[in-house]
Amino acid sequence: MRISLICVGRLGSAPEALLARDYCARAAAGGRSLGLAPVEIAEVEARGGKAGEAAAILARAQGARLVACDEHGTAHASRAFAARLAAARDDGLRHLAFAIGGADGLDAAVLEAAAERLAFGPQTWPHALARVMLAEQVYRAVTILAGGPYHRD
Repeated sequence: MRISLICVGRLGSAPEALLARDYCARAAAGGRSLGLAPVEIAEVEARGGKAGEAAAILARAQGARLVACDEHGTAHASRAFAARLAAARDDGLRHLAFAIGGADGLDAAVLEAAAERLAFGPQTWPHALARVMLAEQVYRAVTILAGGPYHRD
């Protein structure tokens, strides 16, 4: 199952971008044998405010099950998040896409198109850090599903 992190904005070589790419590379390497690869970051930019961003996100997510990262979504513990990825894979899903909006969040069109909404907790996070946090959780899910040690056990 292909996993995409569709993110509004280009971070270039910012520390957050490097860290997010590192977690995605680790997740892809570990996820190959589990059917959870590739793991990619797709940066999108659009003019026209949130509506333009929505069009770019939805175009990139075409054919995928879309998960909107939104403060009003549901937060999952790491094991539950891993189980959700495994269930999607086991159901035969070929592409799972997560959308992270820009500073103003996601447009209503993306929220409506999403199969579910994922929250990172009640705090407000900069979108660059949200990208890192999501990439890390995908990597953590892969390690959990691979049977690696998990500090909560």
